[in-house]
Amino acid sequence: MRLHEYQAKELFADAGIPVPDSQRATSSDEVLTAVEDIGYPAAIKAQVHVGGRGKAGGIKIAGDKQEAKAYAEEILGMEIKGYTVNSVLVEASVDFENELYIGITMDRSSGKPVAMVSTEGGVDIESVAAETPDAIAREHIDPVFGLHPYQARRAVYDAGVPSDVASDVAHILSTLYTQYESADASEIEINPVMITTDRDVVAADAVMNIDEDALFRQPELASMEDTAAGDDLEIKADEYGFDYVRLDGDVGIIGNGAGLVMTTLDLVDYYGGSPANFLDIGGGAKAERVANALDMVFTDDNVDAIVFNIFGGITRGDEVATGINEALEKFDTIPKDVVVRLAGTNAEEGMEILNTDRVEVEATLEDAVEQAVINAQEVHQ
Repeated sequence: MRLHEYQAKELFADAGIPVPDSQRATSSDEVLTAVEDIGYPAAIKAQVHVGGRGKAGGIKIAGDKQEAKAYAEEILGMEIKGYTVNSVLVEASVDFENELYIGITMDRSSGKPVAMVSTEGGVDIESVAAETPDAIAREHIDPVFGLHPYQARRAVYDAGVPSDVASDVAHILSTLYTQYESADASEIEINPVMITTDRDVVAADAVMNIDEDALFRQPELASMEDTAAGDDLEIKADEYGFDYVRLDGDVGIIGNGAGLVMTTLDLVDYYGGSPANFLDIGGGAKAERVANALDMVFTDDNVDAIVFNIFGGITRGDEVATGINEALEKFDTIPKDVVVRLAGTNAEEGMEILNTDRVEVEATLEDAVEQAVINAQEVHQ
């Protein structure tokens, strides 16, 4: 469960981490009231569960009342990567000299949490990790003992943080780990941590994701969940009982079994495409679940073409074919090209049932994926 920035900052402030003066607002009138209290210049920041708000126009700096009103009306109600902006955070602007990144997440390769510090804050940390991995200092944490003070200091030192603020940054890092552990967080980060012209250290952003499996023992955090913040796909996924992972590509993927779906994602990339989602319908899926899966992917605006990859074990090919037919019967014109690869249990029976006038069928997974990638590319030609 992801908290909004304003929620995470409230928790940070309660823990003693310095944050800018801010107020949440849900209307332009509330924005004007807040910015009069906070003063100009002030940042108006969209509150949505997605990154890249600034690039999408969801963060603006208002220098006066006229700009504040215009930016509020522009940002409230806008769509950012499928999410509607229902509220904004009005925040005092920070006059800064440097930006840092600090965060805690789980390193699954080591089976331990890892603390990270970088002087290249304010940008996508994934890009930093891919392009200049040495720019990120890391300290793995033994969960039995927690983050030792010397580890926090070493991470800050190794990252090259200026010495006059190193102690403050190390303290914030230690505080973040305390929150990470006590809140059953899966990820917690500040990007950027701003070093002001007065050499103060301020958390200018806040990300905090809570392990949903631990919410039963985090009732206060569970009560912060913003169910209205989910996009239509998340709502539909909850209704259908799917774990739908939305990606940045345009080739929709449906399969039975996590490994099979992951293989399909890899092949889409191999053939020059880009996966739009991860959707595992599970073993033994009946016709209704198959139809619901297609309905899910048809709803995703990012998807231009679909590959349906089924290798039947418990899942029966005839049930899959029946579900595909039921899903397609709802449309006079199929909204997106569908390529089906059907193998395994009752595959032959499924092929006899499948309405091949409305879908493309390929004998091998490689051929199916390649055709789906071609279909997606043709949409943009």
